[in-house]
Amino acid sequence: MIHNKSIVELGAGLQTGEFSSVELTHHFIQRIEQLDKDLNAFVSTTPEQALAEAESADQAIKTGQAGPLTGIPIVQKDIFCTRGVKTSCGSKMLDNFISPYDATVVEKLKRAGVVSLGKANMDEFAMGSSNETSFYGPVHNPWDKGRVPGGSSGGSAAAVAARLAVAATGTDTGGSIRQPAAFCGITGLKPTYGRISRFGMIAFASSLDQAGPMTRDAADAALMLQAMAGFDPKDSTCANQPVPDYSATLSDSLEGLKVGLPREYFGEGLDPSVAASVDAAIDLYKRLGAEVIDISLPNSGLAVPTYYVVAPAECSSNLSRFDGVRFGYRCQQPKDLEDLYKRSRGEGFGAEVKRRIMIGTYALSAGYYDAYYLKAQKTRHLISDDFKQAFKTVDVIMGPTTPTPAFGLGEKVDDPVTMYLNDIYTIATNLAGLPGVSIPIEPVSGLPVGLQIIGNYFTEAKLLNVAHRFQQETEWHRLAPEDSRLNP
Repeated sequence: MIHNKSIVELGAGLQTGEFSSVELTHHFIQRIEQLDKDLNAFVSTTPEQALAEAESADQAIKTGQAGPLTGIPIVQKDIFCTRGVKTSCGSKMLDNFISPYDATVVEKLKRAGVVSLGKANMDEFAMGSSNETSFYGPVHNPWDKGRVPGGSSGGSAAAVAARLAVAATGTDTGGSIRQPAAFCGITGLKPTYGRISRFGMIAFASSLDQAGPMTRDAADAALMLQAMAGFDPKDSTCANQPVPDYSATLSDSLEGLKVGLPREYFGEGLDPSVAASVDAAIDLYKRLGAEVIDISLPNSGLAVPTYYVVAPAECSSNLSRFDGVRFGYRCQQPKDLEDLYKRSRGEGFGAEVKRRIMIGTYALSAGYYDAYYLKAQKTRHLISDDFKQAFKTVDVIMGPTTPTPAFGLGEKVDDPVTMYLNDIYTIATNLAGLPGVSIPIEPVSGLPVGLQIIGNYFTEAKLLNVAHRFQQETEWHRLAPEDSRLNP
């Protein structure tokens, strides 16, 4: 079926006239209408806009002005401001917000010719690991609708896995691209901090947030990253680094590649079946010519507590702008300005967002700043130094993306600490600002799991090469959910 094709395959079909972008877009619109009511992956759909963009794409193809993404239907995570379209960030606070401008990521992808099918559901303000904190209800994992798809980019991951879109944008603050990619059996890339502009991406934790592509495979991720990456003068945190041709080195040999295995990633808490799947993937890399080296990241155990001081502190600052005065939700008939602030924020934010705002405000308050926030920032440097030391001897670091396959809906929602520990292998890369990718490996009990590959700064091309060579030898990334309604 046409929806099982990758970006690369669909691009070839569009070029040869096997089908048009309008036909392709119609097909995905119909799939969303038929299947998304059981998944809740979309917050909003834009079929009329999508078909207009598809017509423009077909014209570009006819006149020889098409690029590799021209006419490809994707979904944008609802954290990216999109002109004329509701941008809610999964929150009641922004349920009525229609963005007057495009985020840089949206603008760049539009220039690349993509067709936007709509906005993907997400954890509220990207705060969550299961996509259960959304104002619009939880997203269901297409592999098992009783399980979570991961978060916060769960809508994006579910849409790609269920073949409701060819690719999606996501954001990753502590694993929010890689963890849902692992749970849904797709490829998710979190680039180096600063590789992609954050302008127009609604901020959660400004020193950690990074946009990235969520796709079927590494070859598709390379095409998406090519369009998304690059310097943006509107974002002071965006790196002024040249953008290489990510597709050019995908098939390079891995002979002599030095792979580091952190002993801290293979200890207590890791599901034995997931460990076995990771071990099998690493054995394949050995057969491809890689050399495996045992390493240590001694401060990795401090990543979760460090993150849950730094991220809430930044979120308490970033979310102060949502006060009911200028835009977004406003309470009814406030008595005075203080009542307006209190009730607008109390009614507009969900429980997890309130929890993190309170933690962050406490950590930044007088008398506690040195004890918590400053200490967390010092620990963050130690975690970053561990990676710097490791990359003196290895080219990439590998390990599990998550300790288990996807867990059940409602299973951890009342236990925030247990939920937070689900990101134990992903958080450290955000604290250090490093790139990481999760790719599908052998499933566990019929559920997807991921191998995480971490690289040094701005080595996304190498990560994509390492991921692609694995996918040339395996079929795990081609698997689709067994549900016949999702895979007719």
